Amino acid sequence: MEKRRNVRPLWHHDDEPRPQPVVQAHEEPRRVLALAGHAGTLLLQSGAEIFRVQETMTHLLCAFGVTSSNVYVISNGIFATVNEGEKDSLSLVRHVPLGSVNLSRIDRVNQVSRSVCEGKLSLDEAEAELCAAQSLTPERPLTHIFACGLGAAGFCCLFGGSLADGLAAFISGIALQIALFAMQRRSRGFMPYILGSVLVTLLSGASAAIFPWLDFNRIVIGSIIPLVPGVSFTTSIREFFNGDYLSGVIHMIAAILTAVCIALGVCGGILALRWIGGGLL
Repeated sequence: MEKRRNVRPLWHHDDEPRPQPVVQAHEEPRRVLALAGHAGTLLLQSGAEIFRVQETMTHLLCAFGVTSSNVYVISNGIFATVNEGEKDSLSLVRHVPLGSVNLSRIDRVNQVSRSVCEGKLSLDEAEAELCAAQSLTPERPLTHIFACGLGAAGFCCLFGGSLADGLAAFISGIALQIALFAMQRRSRGFMPYILGSVLVTLLSGASAAIFPWLDFNRIVIGSIIPLVPGVSFTTSIREFFNGDYLSGVIHMIAAILTAVCIALGVCGGILALRWIGGGLL
């Protein structure tokens, strides 16, 4: 008898046994596939690992009686089929744009998956829970703004800046996050990184011009840290170790392009300061 492959669980530590999914009454495969696709989309948009997305979708399909399925996930797309080769075969293809990390949403979807596998949620209830999870936000806007300013100030001091430099970076970080919130609905892709870098460079230059004892370079370095794509780069390395090379390449390219956009924004801001202020820099 073939030995079952040991798949890393979603909700338990490695030394704890994995509960077997409770197969519920057979549901309409189309609705079950749509539910699994919805869960996978939420996880992928929120920065979950590829293996987590695939296993969650497979568990949901199996729990609702769909045992013949095949799920393939990459960083920006989901492909799934059920009952392949039969008359009632179905396919699902979804494009999922890269999004920011949302651990609250990931945790909520995992809770729904666990409850379904334990037989505590019906199909309708699971759909309602996923809709509720979709509306979750990482944190309040004011908290996000304050955290961005605090992070900019902390990294400014970490890279050798004084407390005065950190205060200037704190103000630049707050202005940066407010600008990013304002650009969310109007600008997409890499433009917010370019414009955000230009903004913090101009603010840092203005601070150094008004208060000559401030270190312009330290303020800029600290202020642009919230824009640095550390999560994307770390995710790409993690995907490489998991064997998901295509997803790793996608995240790596996104991280490199983001870093290039930040550099372009800082260079553009410095050129603008030199053009406006002459010899201030």
